[in-house]
Amino acid sequence: QVQLVESGGELVQAGGSLRLSCAASTRFLSSHTMAWFRHPPGKEREFVAAIFRNSRTYYADSVKGRFTMSKDNAKNTLFLQMNSLSPDDTATYYCALGQRAILSTVQLPSAYDFWGQGTQVTVSS
Repeated sequence: QVQLVESGGELVQAGGSLRLSCAASTRFLSSHTMAWFRHPPGKEREFVAAIFRNSRTYYADSVKGRFTMSKDNAKNTLFLQMNSLSPDDTATYYCALGQRAILSTVQLPSAYDFWGQGTQVTVSS
């Protein structure tokens, strides 16, 4: 079974930057769609960003231009670089692996087969 472990979440001031990492136990990271979701307090889980096997990316409108997703296939790791953070970005961030995720389903949690435990990001005013 694939195991995903997120790291990098912490308290940061508004306007600051943070980089999250997700280490995968599989060496076939390049064969799958990977995504970041987040769960703000009191709100539903929402899609953040995804990266496809060809390294093309797709972002939610709320983070477009501020967040950048990337991956290192050789190290079985994906990243989420977050800039210009605001309190609205406060959430638990999860990485996910999807064996069947395609463009039309990339924002749906049901398209992903494995999930990490999450890492907490808190943005202060």
